[in-house]
Amino acid sequence: MRSLDPAAARDRAVELAARPERAILGITGAPAAGKSTYAERLVAELGADGFTVVLVPMDGYHLAQSALETLGLADVKGAPHTFDAGGFVALLRRLRQRDGTVWAPRFDRELEDSIAASIGVGPEVDLVVTEGNYLLLDQEPWATGRSLLDEVWYVELSEDVRHARLEARHRRFGRSPEEAHDRTYGSDERNAHLIASTKPAADAVLHLS
Repeated sequence: MRSLDPAAARDRAVELAARPERAILGITGAPAAGKSTYAERLVAELGADGFTVVLVPMDGYHLAQSALETLGLADVKGAPHTFDAGGFVALLRRLRQRDGTVWAPRFDRELEDSIAASIGVGPEVDLVVTEGNYLLLDQEPWATGRSLLDEVWYVELSEDVRHARLEARHRRFGRSPEEAHDRTYGSDERNAHLIASTKPAADAVLHLS
């Protein structure tokens, strides 16, 4: 397993984007490790270099809030079984084919719900970057999804920093300080431990600060 700093990671992403065939790069890690921010920055940098790159987050496959409430899963939102993992894998298969434009859903944190057909991936796209918690999970159908990714990088961040960011995020989106703390050290922490157990399967570890 390689260890990457942001500069080395960017160089490797350029190599993937420059391939004749489309590549799909996965970025995973615990909640608030910096996956989304890093992925957005990487896509912008590669775009400035002339590559056609699109970010397709896994979070678009959250089950709808109404579905979670019906199923009694609202309190564990973010756990593996609260995603349409099969739908996400089907999307990766379509992205592999590079045949026409594929439309992917996007998760809206303000709404706490997904919006269908929000991200267009045309046949001209050189590199698709996807980020999410369970890209390395050794359970079906997640494991099949892993086989469709060229590489997966695991983002690592100090736990103190990650917890602080996660609590702040929960407060920013309307939770009380008590609710934010309970969520951070409750269901989110259980998910973080599960995600950490998948780290050995990563192609590289990306160290952020």
